[in-house]
Amino acid sequence: MRELHLDASDNLSDILNNLHEPATIYLKKGVYRRKTLIEADDVTLIGEERETTVITYDDYARKIHADGQEYNTFRTYTVCVTGERVKFKNLTIENSNTDPAAVGQCVALSVNSKSFSAENVDLRSTQDTLFVAPFPDDLVNRYRGFIPEKQLYMEGGSLHLFENCRIYGTVDFIFGCATALFKSCKLISLHDTRGRGYVAAPAHSLKQERGFVFYGCDFISEGAGEGAVFLARPWRDFGKCEFIDCRLGTHIDPSLYDKWNDTQRDKTARFAHFGLSGRETAPVPWSKKLSADETNEIINTFKARFTSD
Repeated sequence: MRELHLDASDNLSDILNNLHEPATIYLKKGVYRRKTLIEADDVTLIGEERETTVITYDDYARKIHADGQEYNTFRTYTVCVTGERVKFKNLTIENSNTDPAAVGQCVALSVNSKSFSAENVDLRSTQDTLFVAPFPDDLVNRYRGFIPEKQLYMEGGSLHLFENCRIYGTVDFIFGCATALFKSCKLISLHDTRGRGYVAAPAHSLKQERGFVFYGCDFISEGAGEGAVFLARPWRDFGKCEFIDCRLGTHIDPSLYDKWNDTQRDKTARFAHFGLSGRETAPVPWSKKLSADETNEIINTFKARFTSD
């Protein structure tokens, strides 16, 4: 296992792109202003200090790319991971745009791999902060030739773990089709001039047994108004989210979930919850209240999968 010690004067992106063996990279605290792609497998990136070891960039969806087209959501990332078994610890990844109403989506981290984990990591942006692949099938067809194939297409599913992370955003700030566990995380809703916010936007296919699971998480406001934020809305039919033993701030709408504009995804969305606290709720009738047995099965399934993987 190779070890590297870097500071903000090093070209992080170039170093990562030239790795050909497993590596642990230690980042001294500082601001790394780099659009960063991690294609190598078995890379662990460890920051000296979570709040002050910051990888940042400022691309946005309506920006014009060198190819003459808009960046679109999926080219705005600050960090994109396509390598397998990549791990992040004790650092911040940021897209520094703060007005999505004007500039469009602005991704901080895009995880386009099957196996990934983050621990004690801050992810900061506004709209579409964190993307966890795979893509919905229709977007694979739409973006072929526009997005690099290694980022776009994934055979099979993915399994991602976010533990003790802080994820900031406004609209759909966790989105995609991964099987992902968010354990003991803080989901922090910021002010948005459009007045409404959404934490999760899942797009899982019907064949996926698990989607996004938020376990023991805190949903916090840093500027979002009372009742202004939904826990989730389905980006595609059959999107799946489960919220277990989570604590809700009063910025969360008591109905918990939105069906996504004028769609009929309330008929297909798979949203469920158990043990929510912190405010009174009146969940929409198309959501499900999990039993204690169902909840234990979900958590035990994740424990078994992370142990085996």
